[in-house]
Amino acid sequence: MKITLPDESIKELPIGTTGLDVALSIGPGLAKSAVAVNIDGVQKDLCDPIDRDCSLSIITLDSEEGLEIMRHTVAAQVLALAIKNIYPDAKLAIGPTIENGFYYDFLTQKTISTEDLPKIEDEMRKIIQEKSTIKKSLHDKNNAIGFFENRSEDYKIKIIEESEQSDHFQIYSNEDADFIDLCRGPHLPDLTHIGALKLTKVSGAYWKGDSSNEMLTRIYGTAWRNKKELDAHLTQLEEAEKRDHRRIGKDLDLFSIQEDAGGGLVFWHPNGSRIRNAIEKYWKKEHEKAGYEILYTPHIALDTLWQTSGHTDFYEESMYTPIDDENQSYRLKPMNCPFHVLIYKDKLRSYRDFPIRWAELGTVYRHEMTGALHGLMRVRGFTQDDAHIFCSEDQIEQEISEILELAINMLNKFTFTEFEIHLATRPEKYVGSEEIWDKATEALIDALKQRGLNYEIDEGGGAFYGPKIDIKIKDAIGRLWQCSTVQLDFNLPERFDMRYIGSDGQKHHPIMIHRALLGSVERFFGILVEHFAGKFPLWLAPVQVSVLPINQKQYDYADSVHQIFKKNGLRSEIDLRNEKIGSKIRDHTLNKVPYMIVLGDREVCDDEITIRTQKGDDLGNMKIEDFLDKVANEIKN
Repeated sequence: MKITLPDESIKELPIGTTGLDVALSIGPGLAKSAVAVNIDGVQKDLCDPIDRDCSLSIITLDSEEGLEIMRHTVAAQVLALAIKNIYPDAKLAIGPTIENGFYYDFLTQKTISTEDLPKIEDEMRKIIQEKSTIKKSLHDKNNAIGFFENRSEDYKIKIIEESEQSDHFQIYSNEDADFIDLCRGPHLPDLTHIGALKLTKVSGAYWKGDSSNEMLTRIYGTAWRNKKELDAHLTQLEEAEKRDHRRIGKDLDLFSIQEDAGGGLVFWHPNGSRIRNAIEKYWKKEHEKAGYEILYTPHIALDTLWQTSGHTDFYEESMYTPIDDENQSYRLKPMNCPFHVLIYKDKLRSYRDFPIRWAELGTVYRHEMTGALHGLMRVRGFTQDDAHIFCSEDQIEQEISEILELAINMLNKFTFTEFEIHLATRPEKYVGSEEIWDKATEALIDALKQRGLNYEIDEGGGAFYGPKIDIKIKDAIGRLWQCSTVQLDFNLPERFDMRYIGSDGQKHHPIMIHRALLGSVERFFGILVEHFAGKFPLWLAPVQVSVLPINQKQYDYADSVHQIFKKNGLRSEIDLRNEKIGSKIRDHTLNKVPYMIVLGDREVCDDEITIRTQKGDDLGNMKIEDFLDKVANEIKN
């Protein structure tokens, strides 16, 4: 049996060799640090026998794969066992990994609260100190059900009974405890590989996310390779809590979610609207410079349109139900693309028209479960900074390249300079032929290579109609956010029978490129609030300058200064409250106004202004004209 390693060397080993055997054949050091293996792109336990020629890599805790396997083991073999030790009547449900951590769902007779987490953590650490070996065994359906019937684990039985497979159910057991769990794996070979952990919160969760099912207790936690990594993560969480856009949004009066109108719908207040307007003005200016035309399209369309586009086949669970009117059914639009297609089809196009670049700040509506809603980050109605490009096949690479350049330049403008780029490939449910998908994927790869951009493969992460490039931005405290996406689509042009006259005089299907740079205005705004912690740069700040007279004697001069600022395009406000100047400065500092103009008798006499910054710096006296030049340069740069 031939096993190809990452360095392309080949090992000849007998059938039945395990991943641990391969690691030992490479070196005892690697075998000691190995936690799992990757066989032909599929993660497997170290103990799994190999029965064919394959490509294999050893997974260690140093890798992201290894860290996720550790977290999965902490949830399934440590947290679950700790709960059973403390609450013997507890029923085990599911325990997957999530970003930076894990959770496990339980049904317990006794309520578990946040105050119980330290006790559960202590029990988990006792279990880890045993350094137990984790054993794995395979069972057929009846046998696996029998194991959990003996333990009255109703949820595990339901999972097995509802599974379409008849055998190869994986049961993991703890060598030093009478404990088993059903899991897809892989798990750590033993508990010595577990580093530092922390349980973070308790919440309720319905079984299978269905509100008609019973409510379970969900315990969240995080786990890291060592205490230093754990402490850094907890510090980031503390900082993220301070920056929470929902709290800052309320403090700065930026937006609200009005439950009387329904959850997940955003109401923009004047301060937030000023920022949004600045973002949209910049967005439109950059798109016009890049050769885009701006479109506006309706909010609803006939249900038959979404059937033609394939949305009702592949996306219906995220769409709102039809609205019946005069014997016709309409749907709120979940996406803008079919509308742009209809405008394209309004007349016959020529290859001389290409590329056609159309952009729209289009509001769309998606049916999100109430439990999934989260401030501006997950809503039911939002505005996509959408665009569609129609071009010929030989223009694909150049168009994708220019989109990537535009995306990165725009994100740089908002001070995002670190990115992760992912190439998402064909998902399980898709439209079109494999040949078309392969051609589209290769075109995206060529564009990334042309710009010299490093990327990772997101296997199966593409949209149902085509592969895509996703750009994740890193914010001020190191978190990654998915924003820009570029999707190549060979399928909608065929489904809608879109045509153009080529240079050969014949009709051809155009290539369609879907792209969004900010993602959605609402979510991007939420990211900006947290990225800047509410301290927006001058060009975005809802109030750029506050005029603060010391007393009534300066009111007329203050108003004239305020009017000059407004005439020069600054978002200015004047504070005529009968308050001490220290109180005014403090209030406007808390409101995160970049510049505060303090005016007393001296300023009136000298026809000048005194300037303080939000950071607390005193810039001294200055002529109004000089200050206007200063802020104009700051906004420009």
